[in-house]
Amino acid sequence: MKAFYSDHFVLPLPTGHRFPMAKYKMLRDLVLGLPNVQLHEAPRASDTELLLAHDASYVQRVISGTISEAEQKEIGFPWSEKMVERSRRSVGATIAACQSALKEGMAVNLAGGTHHAYRNKGSGFCVFNDAAIAARVLLKSPIGPQKIGILDLDVHQGDGTAAILQNDAAICTVSIHGEKNYPFAKASSDLDIALADGSGDTIYLEALEEALRFLSKQGIQFLIYLAGADPFEGDRLGRLRLTSEGLAVRDQRVMAFVSEQRIQIAMAMAGGYANPIEDTVRIHYQTIQIACAHQHTIGVSKPLSTS
Repeated sequence: MKAFYSDHFVLPLPTGHRFPMAKYKMLRDLVLGLPNVQLHEAPRASDTELLLAHDASYVQRVISGTISEAEQKEIGFPWSEKMVERSRRSVGATIAACQSALKEGMAVNLAGGTHHAYRNKGSGFCVFNDAAIAARVLLKSPIGPQKIGILDLDVHQGDGTAAILQNDAAICTVSIHGEKNYPFAKASSDLDIALADGSGDTIYLEALEEALRFLSKQGIQFLIYLAGADPFEGDRLGRLRLTSEGLAVRDQRVMAFVSEQRIQIAMAMAGGYANPIEDTVRIHYQTIQIACAHQHTIGVSKPLSTS
């Protein structure tokens, strides 16, 4: 399985900033020890690719550094050339993971999941929306799928993804998230399942079964999976109560689903804010281990519909 990394494109942040930038290098160091994973540097998303999901004026403001202080505050990062480069690479990693999974069954971006980025603005530590861009890149491929599912299991709703893709019939968006958590003004995915604060393994896994039943009826031929670590009970920003074991079952069920549906899967790690940071890294690593264990069952394309 190919894993794409961008952790060496470090975003300079002020001391005490709550975004866990260090987790990406820590995760790559662990993944280095997996025999069935090939590490690849993330390619750089082009302007043309960014424009598949974002307004030209917004892309230009980000690239040129003319986004306002208010826009930077909403994103949560100060502008810098390194911020732009890292954001391009994070998107490029998800595009590359999708393209690799199309040929080999599965692949992973060791970062990504920047689902709060809207067409005309960034938000919530997200500059460009990697899943929306990658899905549209894949749809343009002559050997690509005709319909894609995005399963967002970050604890925060994928509001930017939902908003960008709300009128795109070729992409189905599903989000399971905390009802009262950020973003406080939700967008509308094709299926949203909002969970109460304190929901644990049983409630979450029931919601996942509902989501997978919904996806199974949509005729998707490829899945982009945002495997957030932040539903974990020890997450500082999560407000749910999933155990590590519950998160493992979550990942196993997603892998079983794509195997049963005979579709390919590309993964992004999405959010995770546990203290200590090692808990977040361990959960992300667990996701990759589970994916590797299912690798031999995935890779046969679902036949394209002739209807």
